[in-house]
Amino acid sequence: MPASNYDQACLPELLPLYYKRLFPFAQYYRWLNYGGVQKNYFQNREFSFTLKDDIYVRYQSFSTQGELEKEMQKMNPYKIDIGAIYSHRPSQHNTVKSGTFQALEKELVFDIDMTDYDDVRSCCSAADICSKCWTLMTIAIRILDRALREDFGFQHLLWVYSGRRGVHCWVCDEAARKLSVAARSAVAEYLSLVKGGEQTVKKVVLSDPIHPFIRESLTVVDHYFTQYALQDQDILGHKESVDKVLALVPEDVRKDLQQDFKNEKKPETRWKLIEDQAIRKQSTAKKGQHFEKEIMLQYCYPRLDVNVSKGVNHLLKSPFSVHPKTGRISVPMDIKELDTFDPFAVPTISLICEELDRPRSGEEDEKSEDIKDKENEKDGAERPKIRDYKKTSLGKYVKYFDRFLDGMARSWKGDLLRKSDLQKEF
Repeated sequence: MPASNYDQACLPELLPLYYKRLFPFAQYYRWLNYGGVQKNYFQNREFSFTLKDDIYVRYQSFSTQGELEKEMQKMNPYKIDIGAIYSHRPSQHNTVKSGTFQALEKELVFDIDMTDYDDVRSCCSAADICSKCWTLMTIAIRILDRALREDFGFQHLLWVYSGRRGVHCWVCDEAARKLSVAARSAVAEYLSLVKGGEQTVKKVVLSDPIHPFIRESLTVVDHYFTQYALQDQDILGHKESVDKVLALVPEDVRKDLQQDFKNEKKPETRWKLIEDQAIRKQSTAKKGQHFEKEIMLQYCYPRLDVNVSKGVNHLLKSPFSVHPKTGRISVPMDIKELDTFDPFAVPTISLICEELDRPRSGEEDEKSEDIKDKENEKDGAERPKIRDYKKTSLGKYVKYFDRFLDGMARSWKGDLLRKSDLQKEF
């Protein structure tokens, strides 16, 4: 789909304007500094920049927000990746004794990419997405957000649209940032159900009793399944797609269903026949037969790039980075508005740069927010136009980010109180 008349050739002209007037440096620094609770947390963070012509610069690090701004405005990166907090300043990694430069902490991150669903979506393939298959991302966020909050007790989850074909999750709780590689692997494995490569026909296998986490996930899938799988993807409408579904059921059941399907063409009714066969099989078989649930999960359950989550030193694309191919900004998502999120409505860099100088009528009074931003900009370079992004369609996404940061700030204050022993006065 067209990305609001975005032309990739214009990126070298647009990026300087974006980094000078639109990138939300104050909020960005506020996020990655984590309230200054831990000394050198921001200073020891790795940033990596991809420049024009795919020049890749790793181990960037900055002392202050102002230093980060200055460097980004000088280099105008095509892509920004965020890495770990290291034992030493990443920019000085060549000067420290061999073996002592270690990745210590990083947010627990998840990367969900639509290309991993190519075997179960019929509307698009590779990097293409549409409103029909975007439902897969909605399902993924619903399932993972619930599990990370309720099963693991995490609170500070930042969901970000990648700018093209997927979503990222940054779990920012202190406990998540301190997880070892083994613990990250355990969380990622717990959340992984779809397993096996292209040659694996059946990628989800359930056993008795079904784990409560899987039952909760099935509740989410069930909510979207009829509209997404049966109608939008039409998985029971054509011979080729029907054969793919029937390959996931036991052979004796498959023969019965093939016979039944000759008389019944409606996808919803065909699905009911599969469910009826599963109930019948469950009542007669000694071991659990959950093939209808396995089909639902194989077609709809989130597909994680587990390696991204396991490694502490793994880099992940930064929020507010620009996607060079689409021009779209990698924006934070509001989980309360998840079902109405439209990736094609996310602004492109060309659109927001154009909006910058459009006259606006009836501008709201935002003095209090300006004051808050200035307070967070102590390290930033003073500029006459601090809040230019508010004049553009990027503004609402920065507002989501602000809300997320306010929630985190409450926990930072708690940490600072504990560290200064003020709680003893109560």
